[in-house]
Parts: sequence; C-alpha cells; structure tokens
Amino acid sequence: MEKKTAKKTQKAVTGKKEMEQPVDSILEVTEFDQYLFGMGTHYKIYEKLGAHLTERNGQEGVYFAVWAPNARQVSVAGDFNGWDTRTHIMERLEPLGIYALFVPGVLEHSRYKYCITRQDGSTVMKADPYAIHSEVRPATASVVEELGGYRWRDGSWMKARCGKNIKEQPMFIYEMHPGSWRKHPSSEANPEGFYNYKQIAHSLADYVLEMGYTHVELMGIAEHPFDGSWGYQVTGYFAPTSRYGNVHDFMYLVDYLHQKGIGVILDWVPAHFPKDECGLSLFDGTCLYEYADPRKGEHPDWGTKVFDYGKNEVKNFLISNALYWLDEYHIDGLRVDAVASMLYLDYGRTQWVPNKFGGKENLEAVEFLKHLNSLVEHREDGTMIIAEESTAWPQVTDTPENGGLGFSMKWNMGWMNDFLSYMKLDPIYRQYHHNSMTFSMMYAYSERFILVLSHDEVVHGKCSMIEKMPGTPEQKMENLKAAYGFMMGHPGKKLLFMGQDFAQNHEWNENSALDWELLADPVHKKIHDYMKELLKLYRTYPCLYELDHEGTGFEWIGVDDNERSIFSFVRHGKNGKKNLLFVCNFTPVDREDYRVGVLKRKQHVLLLDSTWDSYGEEQEERGRKLKPEKVEADGKAYSIGYPLKGYGVLVFEF
Repeated sequence: MEKKTAKKTQKAVTGKKEMEQPVDSILEVTEFDQYLFGMGTHYKIYEKLGAHLTERNGQEGVYFAVWAPNARQVSVAGDFNGWDTRTHIMERLEPLGIYALFVPGVLEHSRYKYCITRQDGSTVMKADPYAIHSEVRPATASVVEELGGYRWRDGSWMKARCGKNIKEQPMFIYEMHPGSWRKHPSSEANPEGFYNYKQIAHSLADYVLEMGYTHVELMGIAEHPFDGSWGYQVTGYFAPTSRYGNVHDFMYLVDYLHQKGIGVILDWVPAHFPKDECGLSLFDGTCLYEYADPRKGEHPDWGTKVFDYGKNEVKNFLISNALYWLDEYHIDGLRVDAVASMLYLDYGRTQWVPNKFGGKENLEAVEFLKHLNSLVEHREDGTMIIAEESTAWPQVTDTPENGGLGFSMKWNMGWMNDFLSYMKLDPIYRQYHHNSMTFSMMYAYSERFILVLSHDEVVHGKCSMIEKMPGTPEQKMENLKAAYGFMMGHPGKKLLFMGQDFAQNHEWNENSALDWELLADPVHKKIHDYMKELLKLYRTYPCLYELDHEGTGFEWIGVDDNERSIFSFVRHGKNGKKNLLFVCNFTPVDREDYRVGVLKRKQHVLLLDSTWDSYGEEQEERGRKLKPEKVEADGKAYSIGYPLKGYGVLVFEF
C-alpha cells in the first residue's frame, strides 16, 4: 500500500486570491479544508472526503469523512466490523457538519456504507458520495480503493494536447456505450457478457483507428444502479462503474486510447440524480444535495432530484467532480447532459418558482456553470466542456466575461432536428422543405457547434439512421450516404453514435450488442467503407475543420435549387489551398449534364463520388481532373460539368 507520508500543498482559488492549502499527511479534514469547502472553492475536496487508505501512529487503515450536517449521528459500517452500525461512530467536525473517523485495519477492497441517524431517530444506509469504487449492481455498497499507483504512459498525448487550439482541430466523435458495443457469450460469471475496460481498450482503439474517428465519447461511466438509465441517473459521481472493472482498469482504457492518439470524452450529469435510497436523495435526512422546494428540487418528467446550485458545498461537490475526471483520469472533455433543464426553472414543470427578478432563469445554475467553465478554460491544457443545450439560450460558448456561459462547444440540436426531418421525407416532397438544409447556416457561427447524430436519435421508436431513410432498401442506403456526405461538409465538429456507420438496422438496445455480423453483408460493408472514406477525407483536408467557427470557411455555390433538391458549397482552407467543393443530390434522379459554378479557374480534382461501387485508391475515377469552362452556372462565369447520380455526393479539390 502506498503510504501518504509526504507533506503536500494544494492551490485553492478563493475569489481573486490564490492560497497555499496545507494537506495533512494523514488526510484529516482541517479547518482550512472546511473553510474552502464552505466557500465552494476546494477543488480537490475528494482528497479529503470519502474513504482514503492511510496510516496513523504506525497503524494502517482508512480515514472516512462525509458531509452530513443535519444528521443526529453518523457511523461507518462494512466488512471490517460485520456491518455493525454501532461500532464505529464518527466524530462531528464543526462548523460544516462533516463526520470523520480513522478506522485501523481496514483493507483495500473493503465494502462500506454510512449509517445516517436522522433527527427523528430513524436510520438509513447511504453509499459514500465521494467513493471512487462501488459494488456491482444491484448491490450498492461503496468499496475502498487506492486511486494512486497507476503508471500513466500517455505523456506525449497530454503534452501535445496542451499546445492545441481545439477550435481549429479535427473532431469527429464516436459515441459509444461500453456495455452494448460488443458482448462476450453469456456465462454464470458474466451473465451480461460485459467486456472489461482493458478488453474494450484494445478492440475499441483498433476500430476507431480503422475508421478514422478522432475522439471517443463514453456513455454511462459514472456509477449508476439501473442499466436502462444509460448512466444518466448517477449514484456514484466519483466512481467509474464497476460493471466493467475497477479504477485502474478504467485508467488503462483512457491511457491506451491516448497512446493510440484518440481523445476521450465522458458524459457528465450535474443536472439531476435519482431517488434511490442509497444515493444523494435526502442524504442526511433532509434535502441536502437537492433543492428543498419540490417545485425546484424535482423533475416531474424524469422522477429525479435537482441539485441545489445555491449551496456552496453542493457546487463544490460538482465542480471538484468535474475536475476529478480531468485530473485523475486524464479525460479530455466532459459533455454536460441536459443543460437546458438546469438553466430554466420552468423546464418540464407546470408549477415553478421564479427567480428574484421574476424570470424563469435559474441564476444559481448559471453562476455554477460559469464558475466551472472558467476554471476549465483557465487550465489552458486542451480540456473542454461541451453543452447538450437544446434551446436558444444566447452565448452558450461565449466567455463569462462577455456575458456567456463559457462552454467550449455546444451540440447543435437545431441542425439535427431540421436535418433529420428533411432526410425522412419522400424525395418528391423535399423541394418544399429546402430551407431545412440551409437554415442552419443562418446561425452556424453564433456558437461553436458540434453536429450530432447521437444515441437519442436511434431509440424509443425513432428508428435507426438507416430506417429513417425513405424508399427501397437500396434507396435507403443511398439516402444515408448522401446524408453523411452532407454532414461531413457542413461546418461544425461532428458526432455519430455507434452502429450507424455500418447502417445498423435495429434501434439501439442497451442490453444487446451491435449487429456486427452485418459487416459480412456487402451492402452494409459498402456504407462502412464509405464512412471510412469520408473520415479519411476529413482528417486529410484541414478546410473541413480549421475554420469551423469562422464565416470565411464556408460559401454556398448553389443554394436555391429546390426544384432538383441539389445543394453545392465550398469549404475554404486558411491558406486558400486544398479547398473542397461539395455537390449533394437528394433525389433519385440522375443529372447526366449537371453543371456547377466554380470560384476559381483552377483544375478541380474529383476525390469522391458516393455512388461508386468501391472507394479508395483503386477507384478509377478518383483523381479525375476537370478544367473549368466559360459556361455560366450558379451565377458564376465559369463552371465544371460532371454526371451527378441520384442521391450522389461529389467532392472536388481545388
């Protein structure tokens, strides 16, 4: 066991001052810890609260500490005392009501819970809010684990990340759910067939590298009791779920992906938490983590509790948790779930409490998000915070100094809704909804956007991506290729949910593995190869990402051809070289004499035609050069002509 004997210091930001915080060698909660926690600025409070292996007076054991200010009494029970709630009564520390106790002889991997005695004398057993490991569900005890001791090997990745401007870097995210990506055959020891984090690391890295994605976004990592919540109803905010292994196993996953040049993003859920008795709900017999008024403290639609963003200790819990994943697990970014539900007091409610100005904005949540995002921004280490925000709230990705929320990027839910509504239409009706594909460019630079086709779009009766497409099975495939081609050319970073890159037929089900056997079908293999080709194009041509958030990076060529449902546009590079021209046909009609206007009298080199029978260097038409002719088209004096097949996407370099 690693002994905590060396004196350390921790910097803590309090207002505008930076202070040196002494950290006691035996991990006791000090008055200074309580001061910072009460101020909401103890950004490593997880180093003091929770269960920590340590040593006192030559005896090894565990120091337990938990915040429960309204409890009459707190004890710790576990394997080490036969789950006797009377043996280890914890000491109350004032003024914040933190309960702490060193218990000698407790070993790593011991299970434990806190027995909370409420003011009325009743008791409840609670998991540790700061536990870094938990039992495998349906059991709910916390588990003593050593956070340190893992030898990281991703130094090159971490160093390179610090020097990058993420806004100008390629980012095509592969969103995946570890429990249903692949599965082992069911066995008595592993009835669900879950892969371990280490097993996932190798097969996932191989797949992501084969395809060309830049990042992986992992769903459902923080501990949660119910598989069907997909990890969005969390009981263990500091614990990678034990479904797939332990703390160091998860570190290995992140480490290995980094060594292979793949970024890692986690879903993070500070908007709400479940009512499970073992969790945060009514933690010390009162509404400690949640708002006391049910009009603010509960989400009627979800049956969950809402964090009280007005309490410094609650904000500190969440902020330290976000930084914990970035610091201790080297996570590159957090995607914040359900931001809209945090921002609006009337979200999903018929009865709600207005703010002090009479408005519907949750000012406390706004302050919390600005605080967190400022901290991440000022790290200047390449980490990012991404908002899943579905409303027209302004300046989500602008800095707090300018009145914004300070997020690094935002999911573009408006684009997703318009795009999918268009793609679902029978092609004969698309001419009447042409603006569904063009409207997004009216606001494309108001925020730093990520275009998303996430898990939410392929569940609960919404159909898989391929089944959203109209027409015969063959037409569905051609429609989907056209959709992906248009998405690749549109400004903004990108995200695609697992299984959609080989046209999974079924909706996603968290209890079943993806239908990998479809890759043996030539039709599904073809769309898989097409996605590889698009991702290769994306990684090769900086014009597809370096000016995502600048108006100079995009230009419409043919924007008004609604009768033929054809769109053409250019993606510009910073240096004016290696620009790309996209031509997208969203009807089944071949246009053998199609002509598109060009911006320059340069040769245009054909890189991709989505209707090719195969892709890659062996494709004969790849590299064909077209010289602009003095024939007017799309308001341009010069143009090029090339056969445009039904549902075809053409990409030219110039």
